[in-house]
Amino acid sequence: MKNNWLECRNVLIIRPDNLGDLIMSAPAIRAVKETLNCKITILTSSMAAGVAGLLPEIDEVLMYDLPWVKNERVPDSNQFFEVIAELKKRKFDGAILFTVFSQNPLPAAMLAYLAGIPLRLAYCRENPYHLLSDWIPEKEPYSFIRHQVKRDLELVASVGLTTVNDQLSLVVSDDNRLSAIEKLTDTGVDLTKPWLILHAGVSELKRQYPQQRWIDTGRRIQKELEYQILLTGTLAEKELTDQLAKGIGSNAFSLAGLLSLKEFISLIKMAPVVVSVNTGTIHIAAAVGTPVVVLYAQTNPQHTPWKVPHRVLPFEVPEDLRSKNEVLQYVHQLIYDNVVPMPEPEEVIKHIRSLIAVPTLEPSFASPALSEPILVGSLFYERSYQNGF
Repeated sequence: MKNNWLECRNVLIIRPDNLGDLIMSAPAIRAVKETLNCKITILTSSMAAGVAGLLPEIDEVLMYDLPWVKNERVPDSNQFFEVIAELKKRKFDGAILFTVFSQNPLPAAMLAYLAGIPLRLAYCRENPYHLLSDWIPEKEPYSFIRHQVKRDLELVASVGLTTVNDQLSLVVSDDNRLSAIEKLTDTGVDLTKPWLILHAGVSELKRQYPQQRWIDTGRRIQKELEYQILLTGTLAEKELTDQLAKGIGSNAFSLAGLLSLKEFISLIKMAPVVVSVNTGTIHIAAAVGTPVVVLYAQTNPQHTPWKVPHRVLPFEVPEDLRSKNEVLQYVHQLIYDNVVPMPEPEEVIKHIRSLIAVPTLEPSFASPALSEPILVGSLFYERSYQNGF
């Protein structure tokens, strides 16, 4: 070990991405906490700050929307120096930078370097020289591809920080469950009858499953399975869920904007199965042990549900919507070389049926992934990924 991380007692974690990204980093954060018995502060975005407080390993949350991460706010260059000043005051012993393989860690490394944090750990494709004290050469995706959870765990393990518990986890109180139930009842949901969740909202157009297919799927769920349908989303997605509820018909309920984040997590935990596009919702489901069917646009293959019963139904992203990031373009050419059409409603129903019979489990006892993995056929495909996590 080049530097003595085992002496750190005040650690900064930098994960300034979306909610799902932070949830997937939870096992690695647990490894830091368990090994060092230290204080952990997370520097994250407004998109993920709400869930940060539900990770039991995190002691303090700092929220900044940094200019090298996609967000809706207009960047303020003065904010960068404010962040540096705030980090300096806290006198961190070390900073750990979590990234996906298509991201450059050096802006965050510069932030930690200017804040005077002596130990700085990250994967990096180019030589960072003094910006990182502990540099793990970035080999993804050109040599292999790992799940994001495993990627983060192996980063911290490189400096001696480990855990035997690699499950995702979120902690919400029973009060949140009760308030969610009350809101569902007020909306007209009959909780004595079966129900499931459809989550259609996306942060990027390329991940979108067509509205009419959602409606057709919802109608078939009602006809063939006789389940009530709860259409979830943020307040900004209310118009979408209202349209879907109207199109599906009776016993479809538009809940967008109705629930707090904690109530939403509690609702997912109560659900027998969730059907969702590839967004933070699938990682919430994995963290609370709820089976999930994922309508998975062929974007980053690292982000399938972790250690929970699931089915992944991939579909092709139109060429004009694909990322301009060279790394992701390479991945697309490597593993997404066949045309994959949108999943038909009957295929979604088939997989819902297969998961309804699977009991909802606490994450610590969750079963391995049950779906066919996305990376089958790739020469760079990790055996652990192929066999389930």
